[in-house]
Amino acid sequence: MQTFLSVLLGVAMLATFGVMMAGVLGAVRGGADGARSNRLMRWRIGLQALSILLFLALMLSLGR
Repeated sequence: MQTFLSVLLGVAMLATFGVMMAGVLGAVRGGADGARSNRLMRWRIGLQALSILLFLALMLSLGR
């Protein structure tokens, strides 16, 4: 179970990083597409929340 949670946590963290980099690259290019930026921000927040929940689940499973 701990290995499974660790892998899921790693995937969620990488996905968060990827979405964050997509937003940064869009801002650097000067993209004026506010809808895309807003969508990326929502995805980033959701993925960060998922990462935190997975981290907490992993810590709880390690404590038992």
